[in-house]
Amino acid sequence: MKCYIIAGAPSPDIEFIRNEIPQNAFVLCADRGYSYAKAAGVSPSVIIGDFDSCADALPDTAETITLQREKLYTDTVHCIDNALQKGYDEMVVLAATGGRLDHTVANLYALEYAGSRGGSVTLLSEREEIRLLTEGKHSFEGMDGLTFSLFPLGCGSVTLSIKGAHYPLDNYVYESRNPVGVSNIFEGERCEIEVHSGKLLMIINRDDR
Repeated sequence: MKCYIIAGAPSPDIEFIRNEIPQNAFVLCADRGYSYAKAAGVSPSVIIGDFDSCADALPDTAETITLQREKLYTDTVHCIDNALQKGYDEMVVLAATGGRLDHTVANLYALEYAGSRGGSVTLLSEREEIRLLTEGKHSFEGMDGLTFSLFPLGCGSVTLSIKGAHYPLDNYVYESRNPVGVSNIFEGERCEIEVHSGKLLMIINRDDR
């Protein structure tokens, strides 16, 4: 099942959030994410945080979980855990990038966190789509001309093959110390990336359209 999480990165595109979340979707908010949901006219089902950054009064209609300020995991990761516990294995996280670099990096590693627990997370903004590619074949359609970048995540190297891109690869060993996966380009109607071993962080630049 699919759900949406609104995180708390500063200055998100409220119109994008409004348009991206379908009506009647299950929505969780991480702290200040509730302020963005309210501005977008989105009614969340769950609000989680220590509420150090949310100035809005919380609604009675949502399940509210108040966290300690000193805690092991971020508010966003707590939302991911809550979604997994409720049976949601596909999560789209909005307002997750563009703020403090350490917060953005933590959200990037949240992809691996969710993956290790049987979930799939996509970080989505008007500018980019970020996902984790694990071992196996991954197909992308209708993205001709968009750029994408790949980086090993949580491993020293990744062995991969790419078809349907400007820079194809065949069983290439991609070492994390050598970031050569920047700015590839989808070509044609279908691109296939096969991860033979390891895990890849994938960033698709949506604003190339």
